[in-house]
Amino acid sequence: MIEQAFEILGVTPRETQLYQTLLKLGPSSIRDIAEHSGINRGTAYESLKQLQTKGIVSYFPKGKRRFFMAENPDILLNLAEEKRNRLNKTIDNLKNTIIPNLHQQQPDYHQTNVRYYEGDDGIEWVLRDILNVVSQQDHKEYCVFSSKPIRPFLYRPFPNYTKQRVKLGINVKVIALGDGGEEAELSERKWIKTEGSVDASYIAIYPPKCAIISLASNNFPSAVVLESKDIAKAQQIIFDTLWKML
Repeated sequence: MIEQAFEILGVTPRETQLYQTLLKLGPSSIRDIAEHSGINRGTAYESLKQLQTKGIVSYFPKGKRRFFMAENPDILLNLAEEKRNRLNKTIDNLKNTIIPNLHQQQPDYHQTNVRYYEGDDGIEWVLRDILNVVSQQDHKEYCVFSSKPIRPFLYRPFPNYTKQRVKLGINVKVIALGDGGEEAELSERKWIKTEGSVDASYIAIYPPKCAIISLASNNFPSAVVLESKDIAKAQQIIFDTLWKML
C-alpha cells in the first residue's frame, strides 16, 4: 500500500525504499544509506538526487561529504494536494479547451465507430454507457425497442440499473414487442402486439449512439454499439414516428 501511494506521487519503489531508510537512520552519508538499503552507492546517489528534486529529501555538507536527510512525512500530503490541484486544472483544460480543439481537428465527415461486447460484463458496460451519455445531455431521455425474451437477461449484470437511471433524472420511452414489461418511474411504455414467437432483442437509441443487444446460443448476451449521428438520427425518426402511431 505504501509503494502504491508513493507511485501515485511519482516516487519509484527504489526511491521509496531509500526514503524509508533515511527516516530510520536520520541524517546519513551515502555510504551508510547504501549499506542499510542494499542499493549500490551510485544508484542510491542518483535516486537521492531525484528525491531532492521532488522535495522529499534534503542534504547538508559536513566536511567534505554530503549528509542526506528525509523530510517530515507530512510533506507527502502537501505533494498529494499539489498533484490534485494540477490534476483538477488539467481536467478543466481538457473539458474547456483541449478536447474541443481536438474535435475540430477531426476530418469533417461522419464516421461510424462500431464496438462489440459479449457476456454479462459487456452488457453492463453498454448499460452504463447509456447512463453516462444521456446524463450529460440537456434533454435527459433515450428510446428503446425491447422484446419480451430479452428482459430476464438484460439487467442481470446491473440489477439496480433502473434505480440509477431514476437517480440521474433520465427518462426513457419504450416500445415493447409483445406483452409484459414493468412500469417504472420516469418511463413511458407502448406496446406492439405480436403473433408467434419473437427473437430476443433490445435496441437503445441514445444519440449519437445506438446499442443493439441480443442473445446467442445458450442465452449468451452480445451487443453492438454504433456511434454515428446519422444512424442515431435515422433510428430516432423511426422511433418517434412509430410512437405517434401507437
